[in-house]
Amino acid sequence: MKLSTKGRYGLKAMFELSKSTSQEPVSISYIAKKQNISEQYLEQLFRTLRKNGFIKSIRGSQGGYLLAKSPKDITVGDILEVLEGPVSISKCVIDEDSCINSNTCVTKVVWEKVTKGIEDVIHSINLQDMIDDYNETNKIDLSNLKH
Repeated sequence: MKLSTKGRYGLKAMFELSKSTSQEPVSISYIAKKQNISEQYLEQLFRTLRKNGFIKSIRGSQGGYLLAKSPKDITVGDILEVLEGPVSISKCVIDEDSCINSNTCVTKVVWEKVTKGIEDVIHSINLQDMIDDYNETNKIDLSNLKH
């Protein structure tokens, strides 16, 4: 399974938006620059994310975007499913009519287990986890600095 740019860029943009600790709206140009994503493409993604209740937009000169929920309440799976659709390693797992051998296929159970494993992982990671991991990875060790 390979994610498209929708899922990858959407997750990066939501992470960048969730890093903002202030309640000030974050401009789309700031997010696009920080994550190296086209503003036009980001606008398309944010339309979908706003429509699905993950972000809210603030109009005006000081406008931008805010998370509509706490970072701990938005999972990677929520974002990917909204932007990419259902997660599946094989079409037969989400659409039994796509294969004439669906009822007798010996590998279908394997694909179902792999899909379930992926779903469990992506729904176990939320934006707050990503922020915490980012902060831990980028922590500066001040103890080695000379005064």
